[in-house]
Amino acid sequence: MSLPAPLTGVVPPVCTPLTPDGEVDTVSLARLVDHLAGAGVDGLFVLGSTSEAAFLTDRQRTTVVDTVVGQLDGALPVLAGAIDMTTPRVVEHARAALAAGADAVVATAPFYTRVQPQEVVRHFRVLAEHAQAPVYAYDLPSAVGTKLGADLVLDLAAEGVLAGLKDSSPELAGLRDVLAGVREGATAPGFAVLTGSELVVDAALLLGAHGVVPGLGNVDPHGYVRLVAACAQGDWARARTEQDRLARLFALVDAGDPARMGRGSSAIGGFKTALYLRGWIDHPTTAEPQIPFDEAETERVAKHLAGAGLL
Repeated sequence: MSLPAPLTGVVPPVCTPLTPDGEVDTVSLARLVDHLAGAGVDGLFVLGSTSEAAFLTDRQRTTVVDTVVGQLDGALPVLAGAIDMTTPRVVEHARAALAAGADAVVATAPFYTRVQPQEVVRHFRVLAEHAQAPVYAYDLPSAVGTKLGADLVLDLAAEGVLAGLKDSSPELAGLRDVLAGVREGATAPGFAVLTGSELVVDAALLLGAHGVVPGLGNVDPHGYVRLVAACAQGDWARARTEQDRLARLFALVDAGDPARMGRGSSAIGGFKTALYLRGWIDHPTTAEPQIPFDEAETERVAKHLAGAGLL
């Protein structure tokens, strides 16, 4: 389907269900897509961090896009991550995702190699030229080591290179600077700013963000739909109450024992275990080399779900 400009609302970064042997569980993925669409979300983002894109083969990435696009059949826009270390590899991922039916691509700055702002700008210009489709910048400094400055984003947006920004940095001040530029007309029309934070959605929307890409939205999409609706109606007290409830639920990302696993395994494992306990996916399998949850960790996730009224 055509991508709205700007893209607004709730755009969950879809988890990638896996079979016990590590293949994409397309049956569970289709079921998850149905649940998310049925909750009233405004789009889906596949092949990002929550989708475990870094752990998937190229074949598996294409399977994910094929499955999600086919299941939606044009009902919602699909953004696909084209995330890799260097520009040529990102361009290849973008072409594959767009050929599979994605409506837009999402890319970080290059990583592993050390890049300066001039090279980041060139990276996005080359990607946009080859993609010939909307390109969203993914600001994820914790993973790629490069912060996308507000001036860089606004300049590329003014050129029409970028259609939007997914801001997963921890800096609300930087987000404010980008949004101020959008309000002042420093970008091409239709530029979308989406926060990737689960915890400060109300604050980001108050600043003027157009929407949210919440990993926890896999587990409780209805909660984020209610939160965004409350913000749109100017009911900030109701929004704060919903945001506080979601923040408590977000504690499930720490259900993994830190003596057994890193926080990445714990976060993805928490999301997938919650989806499994809710009956939305058939297996809570995470991609190698992440550590699977044990019985005690699964029980901790169940308690968080019960406390949020989801189990």
